[in-house]
Amino acid sequence: MADASCTRKLIVEVCNAKNLMPKDGQGTASAYAIVDYDGQRRRTKTKFRDLNPEWDEKFEFLVHDSESMPLEILEINVYNDKKTVKRSTFLGKVKIAGTGFVKAGSETLIYYPLEKRSVFSQIKGEVGLKVYYIDEDPPAPESEQKPEAATPDAAEEKPPEGDAKPQEEKKEDKAEEKKEEEPPKTESPAEAKKEEEKPIPPENDSKKSEEAPPSVPPAAAEVENPPLAHSQKSSKEDKDKAADVGKSSDLAISGLELRSLDRSRCAYDLVDRMPFLYVRVVKAKRGNSDSNPPLYAKLVIGTHSIKTKCESNKDWDQVFAFDKEGLNSASLEVSVWGEEKKENEEKTESCLGTVSFDLQEVPKRVPQDCPLAPQWYSLESEKSPGNDVMLAIWIGTQADEAFQEAWQSDSGGLIPETRAKVYLSPKLWYLRLTVIQTQDLQLASVTEPKGRNHELLVKAQLGPQNFKTGRTSVGSSSSSSANPTWNEDLVFVAAEPFEPFLSLTVEDVTSGQPVGHSKIQMASVERRTDDRTEAKSRWFNLVGDENKPYTGRIHVRVCLEGGYHVLDEAAHVTSDVRAAAKELAKDPIGLLEVGIRGATNLLPVKTKDGTRGTTDAYVVAKYGPKWVRTRTILDRFNPRWNEQYTWDVYDPCTVLTIGVFDNGRYNQGKDIRVGKIRIRLSTLDTNRVYLNSYSLTVLLPGGAKKMGEIEIAVRFSCSSWINLIQAYTTPVLPRMHYVRPLGPAQQDILRHTAMRIVTVRLGRSEPALGQEVVQYMIDSDTHMWSMRKSKANWSRVLGCLTRAATLARWIDEIRTWVHTPTSIIVHVLLVAIVLCPHLLLPTLFMYAFLILVLRFRYRQRVPRNMDPRLSYVDAVGPDELDEEFDGFPTTRSADVVRIRYDRLRVLSGRAQTLLGDAATQGERLEALFNWRDPRATGIFVVVCLFAALLFYVIPFKVFVLGSGFYYFRHPRFRDDMPSVPVNFFRRLPSLSDQIL
Repeated sequence: MADASCTRKLIVEVCNAKNLMPKDGQGTASAYAIVDYDGQRRRTKTKFRDLNPEWDEKFEFLVHDSESMPLEILEINVYNDKKTVKRSTFLGKVKIAGTGFVKAGSETLIYYPLEKRSVFSQIKGEVGLKVYYIDEDPPAPESEQKPEAATPDAAEEKPPEGDAKPQEEKKEDKAEEKKEEEPPKTESPAEAKKEEEKPIPPENDSKKSEEAPPSVPPAAAEVENPPLAHSQKSSKEDKDKAADVGKSSDLAISGLELRSLDRSRCAYDLVDRMPFLYVRVVKAKRGNSDSNPPLYAKLVIGTHSIKTKCESNKDWDQVFAFDKEGLNSASLEVSVWGEEKKENEEKTESCLGTVSFDLQEVPKRVPQDCPLAPQWYSLESEKSPGNDVMLAIWIGTQADEAFQEAWQSDSGGLIPETRAKVYLSPKLWYLRLTVIQTQDLQLASVTEPKGRNHELLVKAQLGPQNFKTGRTSVGSSSSSSANPTWNEDLVFVAAEPFEPFLSLTVEDVTSGQPVGHSKIQMASVERRTDDRTEAKSRWFNLVGDENKPYTGRIHVRVCLEGGYHVLDEAAHVTSDVRAAAKELAKDPIGLLEVGIRGATNLLPVKTKDGTRGTTDAYVVAKYGPKWVRTRTILDRFNPRWNEQYTWDVYDPCTVLTIGVFDNGRYNQGKDIRVGKIRIRLSTLDTNRVYLNSYSLTVLLPGGAKKMGEIEIAVRFSCSSWINLIQAYTTPVLPRMHYVRPLGPAQQDILRHTAMRIVTVRLGRSEPALGQEVVQYMIDSDTHMWSMRKSKANWSRVLGCLTRAATLARWIDEIRTWVHTPTSIIVHVLLVAIVLCPHLLLPTLFMYAFLILVLRFRYRQRVPRNMDPRLSYVDAVGPDELDEEFDGFPTTRSADVVRIRYDRLRVLSGRAQTLLGDAATQGERLEALFNWRDPRATGIFVVVCLFAALLFYVIPFKVFVLGSGFYYFRHPRFRDDMPSVPVNFFRRLPSLSDQIL
């Protein structure tokens, strides 16, 4: 271990490279290398037209913290200079872990094989490097330094000797490289700290080159060579950030590589490590006193002050976590106070002593290490000496196991509503009740005439859910019994733990009185996983009032359906499709890891102290039955959570939903929506980290409003490609949804019932996940009418038809010979298809293959967020937004409702006309075969006869060729009026004239 007073430098000698891949189209390459280490970057000279370049250049990098050097990564990227081609192309990369660095004197020339950036990269060759470190004495004071001594930054800014390019040309080249082709950069600690206060704009350009990352944060794009000199405080506080994943949206290090580099960062490798000052106050003891008054400890750091519980036994065992960046003092003062009650019942407090700690001397702890043992410290006091306090103090991160139980300075201390929590949706089942029949019903009464008919139905209730069968008419008399039969299914949503009873009531609709009721214990209901086994039917006695202990019996079949997946969220945001029964559970195919890093430029959503706006933001993430809620960061517009969570993935075609809210529940209010994003897992590459900033837009009665941005890191890891591809070939839902499907109307009812159950159950948690939060996350109001959503869906339909319209327009241009060469080529292709029809399908599939392969490089590289333009949030008026936010039933006045109804009638009229036109075309075709117009059908019969005779003589190839030539004939041979078949079809009758 180097001395603390020494400065450590890492020396990298880029010697040469061998057998590089030609990239300039002329069999050679003009290579240069870029070396990155700990946010510092160096670049070699370019060796033009040489596949075995020799650089022999030496670079120095400052090691900010010698202890964390084994955790750092040295990365060398080799590129082909864009002077020889249109852009810089990738030639390969090398990554060297810090554990492979040796001390000066032990270095040797080692050739490292160049690695690919992706599976489609064409890379070969190796690069020769010498990597070692040296420890130097600290630099002399400024008064002793020579004026001509140059700093490392200044030395680097000088152009290398032998480079013939002018300075202006080099600056232009560097600017273009940084804009278009440079690989991802890692921020220096100083820049990373500044970045927390700057918004990260979302990346919109999806057509970047293959070698360039999807998005580069401003700090990484603006600074090519970050400064080497850092203060001791910046180095100590931010070394974890520099060692963690850099702020780039395309992090090439996979999860497996990160775990192999540093196991202590497994749970927090997608977020920045946030330094916290931990203080565990255990207990205190008094030296020269037999009394046992209540004691408490007080911690003071500058303006931060907090007290422990006041306990008589003097044992507190409380942990306090102070956000280190928010501290405004370099010392911690711990004092112990005693409370004593005098004869006049007044409480007095006396200080038993104080102990101070210098925060610069506080040790650091890595979560892999064991917890720091508390120690006894003597309290300094002139009045009562000999008192001690037991405590432990250390510097840790949010990965420390004590963080969750600790008092947290940035989230309101120990307020339950501001703590990070994990919630689970209740496990849901479908309960199927089949009402078969009843027997021995006692229907007649003394005052009722004999032979009167009764209409009976069965009502079933499970918790707040009520369903009933259809009505059945039966006759009755004073001496006879009725045995009506239904054979109807009633389906409920049952949540574990189940309601105690399923209640059944037979009701006489004629008299409005119940005939009898019965209860089925849910614990006795059997479960089934498929349709191959039928549940056993059972008889239950019906009980009336106190005077009628027996009024008949009912025959039913009831079971819990485990072969279905209970739909409890909107169809377009489905995150789980597994069956309810554990026997049908499948193994996970991958792992979803989400790092909730922070938010920037949040707008105030409420006022504090009636004078200024504030935001107390937290994040909720939902995938499958697992909900996570981060801690609430109080009164900050740029909060940094840096919390990481994981989910098992069972299907790749599912959606992750992340919402941001303002916490109002800890002040007895409601949480306010700030915005949400959705990420579909099927759009993510496996084992790749996506780090991007997403815009938060919320729809308010006054219109759409951008509330800020959220920074999220996502990684979808998959160990088996076979299982992942196989998932695309299996049905989306379990088998029971296809062999015994539920109707669309029934699915909607059950879906909304399940949503209500999930909302109520999560609202009963402690602390509660509010109803407004759950409903916003699962889109429980998607079934409500909205003019905006109708316009958005209509725009989506038009977008799907755009390609077809483009194809029709292109064919029409061929027919009209707008572009003569294209029309001639189409005629040639028509002849080729007729002469060689067996080549038609192979040609089409090969054309599709080539088009898709060429479009691969232009694929979307950033997960898409919710699009305000596609959502039509700016294309609707205030009245339409007010209609969307209005509840059901409406609470608006009659005049407002009348205006909305008239507007809806206009839209419905247009849709009615469109449906009528579509029906007319089908009815005209049907009229040809029904002889509704005898003359038209007679003409069609004659045409069919002549066509049959004609095709017996003329080969089909000749017909296709002739028809194609006739269809694509030149406009000079074409009449401006509609053709005879079109005129004939338009004259056919439809049923529109028979509608009243």
